[in-house]
Amino acid sequence: MDPYEILKRPIVTEKSSYQSDTLSRYTFEVDVRANKRQIKEAVEQVFNVEVVGVNVMNVRGKKRRWGRILGRTRDWKKAVVTLAPNNSIQFFEGV
Repeated sequence: MDPYEILKRPIVTEKSSYQSDTLSRYTFEVDVRANKRQIKEAVEQVFNVEVVGVNVMNVRGKKRRWGRILGRTRDWKKAVVTLAPNNSIQFFEGV
């Protein structure tokens, strides 16, 4: 898979911005078929940084209601990537 297909979008929340500032951990939504090794290689290629660890979790879709119709949002996969010391991703700076 192409690295740009694996990394879908960054997750920017209060918790993820705190982790990126203090712990140099960055959170991404990734393709559901990607594994830890592929995610690590994709982040290293796209952002030119050294990755120390990758934590992956499957997020289940929530139940939603549109009028009388019941449905669910889609399931997705989240990855928390830990970078080596003195590495950072400039995309997240100033957010």
